[in-house]
Amino acid sequence: METKLPFMTADEAAAYVNNGDIIGFGGFTPAGCPKDVPTAIAKRAEAMHAEGKEFKIGMYTGASSGDSLDGALARAKAISFRTPYQSNKDLRNALNGGEVDYFDMHLSHLAQELRYGFMPKPKFAIIEACCVTEEGEIVPTTGVGNAPTFCNIADHIIVELNEAIPATMKGMHDLYEPQDPPCREAIPVYSVSDRIGADCIKVDPKKILAVVKTNRPNEVGGFAPTDEVTNKIGENVATFLENEMKAGRIPASFLPIQSGVGNIANAVLGALGQNPNIPAFEMYTEVIQDAVIDLMKKGDVKFASGCSLTISAEKLAEVFADMDFFKQRVVLRPQEISNNPEVARRLGLITINTALEADIFGNINSTHVLGTKMMNGLGGSGDFTRNAYISIFTTPSTAKDGKISAIVPYVSHMDHSEHSVKVLITEHGVADLRGKSPRQRAEAIIENCVAPEYRDMMREYLDKAPKGHTPLNLDNCFAMHKAFAETGDMHNAKF
Repeated sequence: METKLPFMTADEAAAYVNNGDIIGFGGFTPAGCPKDVPTAIAKRAEAMHAEGKEFKIGMYTGASSGDSLDGALARAKAISFRTPYQSNKDLRNALNGGEVDYFDMHLSHLAQELRYGFMPKPKFAIIEACCVTEEGEIVPTTGVGNAPTFCNIADHIIVELNEAIPATMKGMHDLYEPQDPPCREAIPVYSVSDRIGADCIKVDPKKILAVVKTNRPNEVGGFAPTDEVTNKIGENVATFLENEMKAGRIPASFLPIQSGVGNIANAVLGALGQNPNIPAFEMYTEVIQDAVIDLMKKGDVKFASGCSLTISAEKLAEVFADMDFFKQRVVLRPQEISNNPEVARRLGLITINTALEADIFGNINSTHVLGTKMMNGLGGSGDFTRNAYISIFTTPSTAKDGKISAIVPYVSHMDHSEHSVKVLITEHGVADLRGKSPRQRAEAIIENCVAPEYRDMMREYLDKAPKGHTPLNLDNCFAMHKAFAETGDMHNAKF
C-alpha cells in the first residue's frame, strides 16, 4: 500500500520556508537536532541573497545545536533572531557583532512563554525522529528539547526521519506538556524515574508537511578531557557532599544530582562515583553525558532523567547495543519538565553548575566575557540553582595561564545572585556561603577559593571598600576587568 506520508528531499522541504518565517527546531544540544533541512534552508538563503533578495528566519531551539543547524544558518546570514541558548562560534560572532538579535532565556521558560503568546509562534516545527507514522505519531531521537510544544503550536511540521537512530528508542521518552494557568495542576513527578506522559509526540497528521529521510550521526563533539585542576574540583565537590552526609544535612540515601555540561561536570561525576562513602545516586538533569553512561554500567548511577543523550558516538553505540538495559534506567523528557522549578524543589536536587565568573559575594556570571560579549547563554542553570536543595557552582580559579582570575570583586554581568548560590568550589577549596553576611562570604571565598596569587589583591580591595552591609567600592570594583582589557593581565589591577 502506498504510504500517505509526504516524503521529499531536504531541498524540496526547505523551499516551503520563506523570508520572515519563524521555525522551532527540535533537539537539545547537538543531540537530536535536525541537520539536512537546516542546511538546505541555509543554501536557500545564500541563493536568495545572491539574487539581492532578503532571507532571514527567526529561530527557537531547545538549547545549543549542531553545526549543520546553528553554524550553517549563521554563516549564510539567515538568522534574524535566536533564543534560548547557543554555543556555535559563528553564531556567537554574529550575535556579538550585532548581526543577530539574541535573547537569553531560562530553558524551562521558552515552551510556556510561546504558549502564553509572549513571543510569535513558529510557522514550522522541524523535528528529528527515529519513527513517524501515518497516524501522526513522531518519536524523537536522542534529544527532546521543546519539540512537543513546537509541534503543537506550529502550522506545519517537517520531520527528518534519521535512519542512523534505531526506532527501538521508542519507550525511552516521556513526553508531557503541563496545562497553562489558570488550569495548571501539579506536575506528577514525585521520583526521578516517574513516567507521566506519552512515548511519542501525537499530532494531526495533516500538519506533517514533509518527511525527509536522512542518515546522519549526531554532531556531538568531544569535551575537553579532565585534568589536574578539574579533577581536584571534582574531589572537592565529592568531599563536601560526603561531609554534608556525615553532618546529617543530606540523607544517607543521598539526593538526586543535577549536573551541568563539560569537562568539570565529567570530573565531578567521576569523583562522586569514586568516593566510597557516596552511595549509588540518581540524576534529574538536562544533559546526560558520557560519564553518566559509564557510572550507570558500574551501578553508581541508578537512574537518569534528562532532556538529551549528549554522548559520544562510542557511548551512543553502547546504548543502542543494550537498549533493554538503558530503557530501564534512562528517560528523556521535554526541557519544560526536565528543568521545571516545581519538580526540582520537590525532588530536593543537589545542583552543580559551572561559573564563567564569580565574585567575592557569591554572585555568578554564567554568560558574558567582561560583561559585554556573550559566550553561550544562561541555559538551565537558573532553573536549577534557584530551586535547589543545595546549589553549588564550580570554576577553575584562573584562566588564560593565570592572567584572568575567575573570582573578582564584582561580577561584570550577573546571572545568579548571592541569594541563590549556596556553595562555591574551585580547585583550592570550598566556600560554604549558607548563613553568612556579605562580608563573611567575601572572607570565605577569598580564603578558600581564590588563587593564591590573587588573594592579597582581593584582601586589599576588601580592606579599602567602604563600611556598610555590602562592602562594594564603586570606584574600583571593576579594576581587574579594566586591567585585563587594557593590558591583558588582571595582575596589573590597582586598587
